[in-house]
Amino acid sequence: MKALAALAGALVLGTGAALADGGITVKLPDVSGLSDPQAKSLIAELANVNVITSNCPDYAITDGEWTLITGTGDLLAAKLGLDAAAYDRTYYGPAFKLLDDPGACDRIGPTARPLIQRLVGMGGGTTPLTQSQ
Repeated sequence: MKALAALAGALVLGTGAALADGGITVKLPDVSGLSDPQAKSLIAELANVNVITSNCPDYAITDGEWTLITGTGDLLAAKLGLDAAAYDRTYYGPAFKLLDDPGACDRIGPTARPLIQRLVGMGGGTTPLTQSQ
């Protein structure tokens, strides 16, 4: 399940790309200019969208989009100095609790596409890269 794999995090490479569980690599956005409050807000949004899109069939996303979301979350966790346990506890714990709310899919699911577009606008991508890129 993508959501559980996200807890382990995508492998973030020094090249600004992320490698997903299935081996897909995408370009990640530049998050260096975000303030800590902006980074915290974005990482929470990413965790929520990841859980919802991974568990609500009406809001499924592609592997490239998922890699962009999880890779960006990992970049933000590193920027904020979070280890895996703190990342999980602070952001994914609350995100998984959303699944107890019957309206969460329809409330958060529609935010996935605008969020992905925002990450693309920040320099990220959803198209798998070749090894030479």
